[in-house]
Amino acid sequence: MLKNNLKISYFALLLSILNFLLYHYPFFGFVFKNVDYQSLGGAILIVCLVIIMLVANFFVFFLFTYLSRFVGKFLLVLTFLINSVAVYFINTYGVIIDESMIGNIFNTNYEESSSFFSVKLVLYFIILGVLPSLYIIRVKIIKTTFKKFALTSALSLAFMLILVFANASNWLWIDKNSKTLGGLAMPWSYSVNIPLYFIHKHQENEKEILLPDATIKDNEKSIVILVIGESARSQNFSLYGYPKNTNPLLSQTKNLHTFNATSCATYTTAGVKCILEHTNSNKLYEILPNYLFRNDVEVIWRTTNWGQPPIHIKNYLDKEALKASCEGEDCAYDEVLLQGLKEQILASKKNKILVILHTSTSHGPSYSKKYPSRFEIFKPVCNSVELSKCSQEELINAYDNTIVYTDYLLSKVIEDLKQMKEYHSTMLFVSDHGESLGEKNLYMHGIPISLAPKEQYEIPFIVWLLDDYRQLKPNAHLTQNHVFHSVLNFLGIQSPIYNEEMNIFK
Repeated sequence: MLKNNLKISYFALLLSILNFLLYHYPFFGFVFKNVDYQSLGGAILIVCLVIIMLVANFFVFFLFTYLSRFVGKFLLVLTFLINSVAVYFINTYGVIIDESMIGNIFNTNYEESSSFFSVKLVLYFIILGVLPSLYIIRVKIIKTTFKKFALTSALSLAFMLILVFANASNWLWIDKNSKTLGGLAMPWSYSVNIPLYFIHKHQENEKEILLPDATIKDNEKSIVILVIGESARSQNFSLYGYPKNTNPLLSQTKNLHTFNATSCATYTTAGVKCILEHTNSNKLYEILPNYLFRNDVEVIWRTTNWGQPPIHIKNYLDKEALKASCEGEDCAYDEVLLQGLKEQILASKKNKILVILHTSTSHGPSYSKKYPSRFEIFKPVCNSVELSKCSQEELINAYDNTIVYTDYLLSKVIEDLKQMKEYHSTMLFVSDHGESLGEKNLYMHGIPISLAPKEQYEIPFIVWLLDDYRQLKPNAHLTQNHVFHSVLNFLGIQSPIYNEEMNIFK
């Protein structure tokens, strides 16, 4: 029975133990999987990690509560509530709460976040979050003297330092797995990575680095439609050898070419940034649509998604703006991106046109809600946001149907371009990243690229050409950065930043 009156040191220790027991199964699951716990060195490492975890959290909880019992309780309640939600996502989807995942969270809109709601999430929140929080609120804390506070704090810090240096032989292993360990330790995963995310975000967005001015070399009428895919992995495209026919239309399309490609990252913000930049970097260089718009190219951006870098163009239409002028069932899905597109292109008075369609077709966990019912070709499908509850067949069927719908959307883009014969045209389809569908007990995406399985970074790179005006180089492998230079080449844009080696066209 938990007492309602506790000395501050006992209170901090109790909460540290509760924090350890309630939220660190994934952490030690990873440790036991990657350490030989039957050896003496492995056993010592595990024991030391347990002790360091307990002492570190004890020290922080003790410090907060001593400085202010009210503020300390508030922070502890907040910690336990966030921990419960974080552990739900770790256990359910196999995510790691690192800096990139924090970026995903802050770049998620209401529509996406609401799709994760489930009874299991509510149970996690109540049992692992609300119930411990009620005890924290109810308990009366007996404060200690400053002398005891200083002594306890000093001993805690000294003990942690001794343990850290005693494990010098394991530093290499800890450093190698630091991202995963840090992303699974509660509350350190988000309490450290949230400030890091905002610090790096502020540094990136201080000022967009402008690229050297470009010039248009000719007056030939040219269009590039760049379709940015969402969570599309190449292995589920029949164009890439997948045994199920997920590309019934594109497989019958002439002048269509596929390339093996990999993404720069496993989450949308970094993946889209990489597609639109001339080089993969942590800096915020001027992105493709902004650059071409500034240099007198007609640029059209249509999106049902989010997470792109700041867009500075005239013709920007999001999902709500597109739906306002659209009627019918298909307006609720990514086909809304094509509503009035051909007319908008033909209304342009410029010879060079770049259209970017940012889709959301294959984003989980609600794959079965990403396409109209007539595209439910493969059955049965997973209709739950708790993906681990679905069978592998149901989950993959639902995801495969999103690829069938993508196939339909791309074929419609191609048909529109075929009708505009006065333009030389091409369509590029490149996904922002891949997707895990239960392989290695992982779901969706967001694992750090250095640790991610191939399902999360092997992406489709599909190119269609209207005529023999241009041909393609025999590239064995492409990256997302090939897009920038290839678009410049096709549209006849001359720029000091252009890199011929990153261009896919002859």
